[in-house]
Amino acid sequence: MEEIVVHGNRRIPAETVKNRIFTHPGDVYDPAALERDFNSLWNTGYYDDIRFERQDTPKGVVIHVYVTEKPTIREIKYTGLNAVSQSDVLDRFKKEKVGLTQESQYDPTKVKKAEVVLKELLSEHGRQFATIRTEVHKLPPAAVSVDFVIKEGPKVKVGRIKFDGNKKIGSRQLRSAMKNTKPIGIPHSIILENLFARTYDASKLDEDAERVRFFYQTKGYFKVLVDDPKTKIRDTRPGFPYVKRGGGKVVDILVPIQEGDRYRLGTITFKGGKAITNTRVLRAQFPIKDGDIFNRESIAKGLENLRKQYGVLGFINFSAVPDTAIDDEKKIVSLNVDLDEGKQFYVRRIEFQGNTTTRDKVIRRELALEEGQIYNSQLWEFSLLRLNQLNYFDPLKVEQDSDVKQNAQDGTIDLTLKVKEKGKNSIGLQGGVSGLAGSFIGINYETNNFLGLGETLSVSANLGNLQRSILFGFTEPYAFDRPLQLGFTISSSRYDYNAAKNYSILTGTNLNLPTDVLNTLQNFSQSQTGFTVSASYPIRRSLKRVGLTYSYQVSSVQTFSPASQQYFEAINFDGVSGPNSLSGIRTSSVTPSFTYNSVNGGQFSPTNGTSLFLGGEFAGLGGNVNTIRPIMEYKHYIPVNKRKNTVGVRVQGSFIAGYNGKVAPPYQRFYSGGENDLRGFDIRTVTPYVFITNRVNVTLQNPDGTQVLVDPTNPRRGTVQIPVPAQTIIYAGGDTNVVTNLEYRIPIVSHVSLAAFNDLGFNFIAVPSQLNLTPQNIQTLNSTPFGCSGFDSAFNCTGSQSLKFSPNLKPIPGTNYTPRMSTGLQLEVLLPIVNAPFRIYYAYNPLRLDTTVNNQALITRNMFPTGAAGDFTYQQALITYASPYQLREPKKTFRFTVGTTF
Repeated sequence: MEEIVVHGNRRIPAETVKNRIFTHPGDVYDPAALERDFNSLWNTGYYDDIRFERQDTPKGVVIHVYVTEKPTIREIKYTGLNAVSQSDVLDRFKKEKVGLTQESQYDPTKVKKAEVVLKELLSEHGRQFATIRTEVHKLPPAAVSVDFVIKEGPKVKVGRIKFDGNKKIGSRQLRSAMKNTKPIGIPHSIILENLFARTYDASKLDEDAERVRFFYQTKGYFKVLVDDPKTKIRDTRPGFPYVKRGGGKVVDILVPIQEGDRYRLGTITFKGGKAITNTRVLRAQFPIKDGDIFNRESIAKGLENLRKQYGVLGFINFSAVPDTAIDDEKKIVSLNVDLDEGKQFYVRRIEFQGNTTTRDKVIRRELALEEGQIYNSQLWEFSLLRLNQLNYFDPLKVEQDSDVKQNAQDGTIDLTLKVKEKGKNSIGLQGGVSGLAGSFIGINYETNNFLGLGETLSVSANLGNLQRSILFGFTEPYAFDRPLQLGFTISSSRYDYNAAKNYSILTGTNLNLPTDVLNTLQNFSQSQTGFTVSASYPIRRSLKRVGLTYSYQVSSVQTFSPASQQYFEAINFDGVSGPNSLSGIRTSSVTPSFTYNSVNGGQFSPTNGTSLFLGGEFAGLGGNVNTIRPIMEYKHYIPVNKRKNTVGVRVQGSFIAGYNGKVAPPYQRFYSGGENDLRGFDIRTVTPYVFITNRVNVTLQNPDGTQVLVDPTNPRRGTVQIPVPAQTIIYAGGDTNVVTNLEYRIPIVSHVSLAAFNDLGFNFIAVPSQLNLTPQNIQTLNSTPFGCSGFDSAFNCTGSQSLKFSPNLKPIPGTNYTPRMSTGLQLEVLLPIVNAPFRIYYAYNPLRLDTTVNNQALITRNMFPTGAAGDFTYQQALITYASPYQLREPKKTFRFTVGTTF
């Protein structure tokens, strides 16, 4: 062989062609070897034609290799494709390994396979009558364009579903057992069960037939026969105008059934078991008793429980095969379960993949399963639950994220946990207009895996025209390499309360009140600065923790009206009266706590589990505030509708009371309302109301509006001032608060869910003595003279009277023990950038406060002089200080926020 020359190659280099030829220059010419080389080139599939030619020369033989390359696919079109997207087509091509892509070699067999796969995909989407024609267009110099011309045809829906032979079980129940062909509607609603017909997919019809058979076997019909469903295609007539413009095609389904007799369970026996010899323990895994109606679902559950029990002992290859014995005469089915335990395995190594930020030790310390132990599947599941609760990673699943490598010879396994880290930073944003917070905006930042060591760093700030706060916190979950969680927070807040403005928002009216009236309304600002230090420790190998928190807060109150000054000086919350009660309010408290948490799914999307918090705050270890506050919060999540949806329940309650002759500070009492508890109500507006009495001077006026002078001969002595008892309505706050929240959560697409919710709350005063006034204040009120019915010769008031006041502020009837309820819909979107849910919700409040409160008639006619001026001034005083209050809470609310209620 002198030389090998390649001709006709365009895309494939000549050296690549020669590499497929095993004959080289200098070899002895061999026709058999050249035939082998020809086959080697042809089998590559890159060429439409290959030709070898021999040329004799004085030096030897020259072989000329002529190739015609297959054209390259430059583009692939799907003309007329509307039922599915091109991305769905490409995903299906990849799944079925079609191998047809752009820039690949054109292969008619692959194109034909693509047609088949595409037709199957369209059939699954109801286009059983679709036709596909492939057009191949040449693109110079050596490429082609492949165009799949598709005529989808009418979309085929599922028509009537009937059953033939079902006498013991109704068609509605059998239809509901089907998944792929039953109509879309509201289950068990009878009328609304068949709202929309499903798209017909013939490939899934057998699957639904098996579901019907399974349903029968859960009802005891062990020998039921469900024959192949019969289908019939028919045309449908046009529907209602503007609803369905034209007819279509539907497939009616008839499922033949032979029910047979109903069987009961005889006995369940076991054989082959060595690790667990107690058959009672094995039998207890089946949630069905001997003699009960045979239930295939209960049997399957029992077999799964057996697998879990043996998995706890390290038998990861355990299998249980039931052998049925049927007694047709007695209609009994007995089971003899063959237990194949396999080998017991120990854990050799546990490794992690995907944790680029989180340190290995942060993950390993959460594992209840250790290297060298017998493999325990339950402890491994428990370990993944604890990792999910950290919220560092995407939800971990045992089957999906655990890679188990067995060494059957040594009886060991290597576990590899594959994690995908979440964004560790969380940013929350909220804002709006609130009756108590005013116009406000809030932002919070939290990183729950600081430097990959598991620490939590949080900063939050809320700014508004009535309320401002800032908080900084840090938590170390594993102090001193022990499961000791330590943390602290530093906070400062300021809160402005203006009763006139709040009443205006609550009633929906604009108030333009004189100064004398504003002086009787609450108007104050409360500031608070402090810190907390906490510690908690888990109970070994459980989801329970015990904790202790110490808190120290310094508060002060600045009043802007005489009524507010009198209120804070009058309430006996720190044991002193007068101006000293408005500053230097020091609260030193300790809170022991117990928590249990088995909730999965992370912070924002739990689907299963229970959470319980029990605590008791005791203030009085230093400071000048003495209170006791027990706290309880319970959460429970239940997966429903085959684990697609979730029902969530939260119940929280608390009580606060003072001791040693003191009461709780007014700002520490309970005020409900807002997106965190009762969503349909404004923030902190759900509260009982009380009246507090103030002394107010009323100017004596004539009917024409002129003021009456004390001494007509000496105007410099001023006008006649009549002291009267004016009552002001205030938000008292409850000493007992109970709130329940119920949600039904429906995932729509990834990170988007819809929830129907119902919030019910009670905020009431259970112990009226906790609103008692100071003895000095009672003495002042009881000794204050009210009224001026006449004058002596020196023009001094006469006829004044003293009133007897109760030391307790009593709740206004109709505002205490009044339940509030909100119900509505909430749309929640998890924002990937801020790693927090954005919510929009609409709430309707069927239970709300909507009443008129009549002021107590403490102002009487005999407090004013006789005559026209006294009559007129008395009526004006009643209008100003004794008019009824209209308390009207909102009927509905539309709001957006970032965060969750629970």
